[in-house]
Amino acid sequence: MIGIIGGTGTDSLKDNYPIIREENITTKYGDAPTISILEIENKEVAYIPRHSAGHSVPPHKINYRANIEALNIIGVNQIFATNSVGSLDTNIQPGSLLIPDNFIDFTHNRASTFYDEEVVHIDCTEPYCKNLRNILISSGDVHPYGIYIATEGPRFETGAEIQFYKLIGGKVVGMTGVPEAVLAREKQMCYGSICAVSNYAASISPHKLTIKEVVDAMKDCEEQLIQILRKSIKKTKENLNCECQNILNDAII
Repeated sequence: MIGIIGGTGTDSLKDNYPIIREENITTKYGDAPTISILEIENKEVAYIPRHSAGHSVPPHKINYRANIEALNIIGVNQIFATNSVGSLDTNIQPGSLLIPDNFIDFTHNRASTFYDEEVVHIDCTEPYCKNLRNILISSGDVHPYGIYIATEGPRFETGAEIQFYKLIGGKVVGMTGVPEAVLAREKQMCYGSICAVSNYAASISPHKLTIKEVVDAMKDCEEQLIQILRKSIKKTKENLNCECQNILNDAII
């Protein structure tokens, strides 16, 4: 089954597509948000709101392990995730979409692995599924690559931090992409992200950041975001043969 992890600006998926059923999953890591099984392009697609109902859970408190484990339990093996981000590059404008090809992790205090009781080293040379990335890139007008800088939040970054992230090659910055991508990889699930640029980051922006700016920009690109998801789902083969689904073969000691 294909899954969508929805961030800001994707709630209308449930309004645009029929809900076949809903799943409430309890995992060993806790309860996951209610998963809606939608019919999109004649396929069953599992939609989970990352921040829970009503966008009620802040990024540093999301139970990423429960979310990924719940999708895994119901049979999802390919995930399209949406992430709201700030731009570190004036050529990547608010309202545009970017498909990241790598990340640098500056999060802390998050449960970041399923493997606390055994030694498992997952290869993250290319942390996003190449097959899903290619599908996303071919489905709309997007920036085809860029390094995602993952920060802890919930505060916005300082101007000095943003200048440092830009110096080391970052293109966008967000608070929800990690450890989600790594956890999906540990479960041998294909994972691709589509980043919706909601603002210029601190010191790139000519003014102070506000949450209203972020929400308004997400509304502006919501339709484009959903159309790319729809086209990507249509192109995705349910029995996709991918190296992501065998990543543990060379990871366990």
